[in-house]
Amino acid sequence: MSNKKILIIEDDDDVRLGYHVLLKANHYDTFLATDGVSAMSETRQHQPDLIILDLGLPAGDGFSVLDRLRENTYFAVIPVIVVSGRDPVANKERALKAGAKAYLQKPWNDRELLRIIRAQIGEPSVPLSQPA
Repeated sequence: MSNKKILIIEDDDDVRLGYHVLLKANHYDTFLATDGVSAMSETRQHQPDLIILDLGLPAGDGFSVLDRLRENTYFAVIPVIVVSGRDPVANKERALKAGAKAYLQKPWNDRELLRIIRAQIGEPSVPLSQPA
C-alpha cells in the first residue's frame, strides 16, 4: 500500500502505541501528538493525510483542535476521525458538526477503523494486517 501519513493525537501512551502498531502493520507512516498544542505543531510539520483525534486531551481538548484545524485553509481539508471514550450521545453529533469525518467509540474495532481510514484517504479496502 501507499505509506500515507497519519497523525495520532492521543494522550494515553497505551492507546497511542496500539494505533501506532496497527497502522505501521498496515503500511501507514505515523506521527504522534499528546495534547492540543503539539497537535497543531505536528500537523504543520508533517502535513498528514489523515488525523485520528481523541477528545479528552490536555492543553486544549479535541473540540478545540478540530476548531483550529477547520479555521486553517490548509488543514481544513485533512480528514479527521474522532475516537473517544466520552459519551457518544453527547459528543458524536458535536464532533461531526465540528468537521470530523467519522466518530468511533473506544474501544474501537481495528477492522472498522481501517475501513474508515481507507475510505477517507481514497484507498481500496483490503484485508486487515495484524501486527507481528
